[in-house]
Amino acid sequence: MAAALSLAERGLGRVWPNPSVGCVIVRDGQVVGRGATAPGGRPHGETEALRMAGDLARGATAYVSLEPCNHHGKTPPCTEALLAAGIARAVIACEDPDPRVMGGGIRRLREGGVQVDVGLLKAEAEALNEGFFLRLREKRPLVTLKLATSLDGRIATRSGESKWITGETARAWGHAIRTRHDAVMVGSGTALADDPELTVRLPGLEGRKPVRVVVDSRLRLPLTSRLVRTADRAPTWVVTQKGGTDATRARAFTECGVELLEVPAGPQGEMPIAAVLEALAARGLTRVMVEGGARLAASLVRAGLVDRVEWFRAGLLLGGDGLPATMPFGLTALADAPRFERVSVRQAGEDVLESYRRSG
Repeated sequence: MAAALSLAERGLGRVWPNPSVGCVIVRDGQVVGRGATAPGGRPHGETEALRMAGDLARGATAYVSLEPCNHHGKTPPCTEALLAAGIARAVIACEDPDPRVMGGGIRRLREGGVQVDVGLLKAEAEALNEGFFLRLREKRPLVTLKLATSLDGRIATRSGESKWITGETARAWGHAIRTRHDAVMVGSGTALADDPELTVRLPGLEGRKPVRVVVDSRLRLPLTSRLVRTADRAPTWVVTQKGGTDATRARAFTECGVELLEVPAGPQGEMPIAAVLEALAARGLTRVMVEGGARLAASLVRAGLVDRVEWFRAGLLLGGDGLPATMPFGLTALADAPRFERVSVRQAGEDVLESYRRSG
């Protein structure tokens, strides 16, 4: 099962809106087939593993990181493929919360005479596809906040200089983290100040193209920005406020290849961050990495919508007049502070990467 989870992990960032599923088929103590969900979400991991195993799948055990699907979509159900192949036993890490499955895959396998065991490495499997589960249950993607700061939590000097706080290794690792997410999101302030590309620039991984998302309620992003000029080479979405956009300017964006997602204004005329995430989930995104800026980070933290934090820290101090990683979000009591559990600490060249998960 650990091998199946490892296979599934490789698909993160490339299979949305589907979950990433790994499958390992074992017969007489030997692995005879392995597979994972292919880029774009199809074919599924089970069918890939069965294709490799061929006739050796008959009487074998299939280890699957998520309950096999049992509904007809663009591909036939994986349950029927497993039954047709003659699998004798299926070990499934966790159930699929998709209403089209939800125990139906397990039930169909058992009705077909397959021994089914559920729950092996369940917590690990649920963590791996947490974004897919959140999209189904809460209508939002998993949100990872990526920070690159000084020791005192500053992302730039008081003049705005930020290139580069962290070193080359940390920046390369940041690109690697991008590859495991469906989208990279920034606020309009960061897009205006940094004119970023938000692409993956690692040798051999240039084909990874997470969706580039800009939260820009008033369409301030210049048409000459790198994001707009390269929209024909990498998917680029701008989330803007419904009814607050000039039709001519909106048309100019779409003609450049940018897709506009409109979100209704909140009661104070603001663009609610929860509605932004809901719009992204409605388009199928399951994992979003937020790279800036401080105002967007604060709005997500304030709303309790940050699930993970990847924090790169450099060994320098910028002082209290440096720009903070988050803007104020109105906290008055420690008891109300969002809490995160540190899960790992790694050396990234001269810098440190601390990884956190939301507590509770």
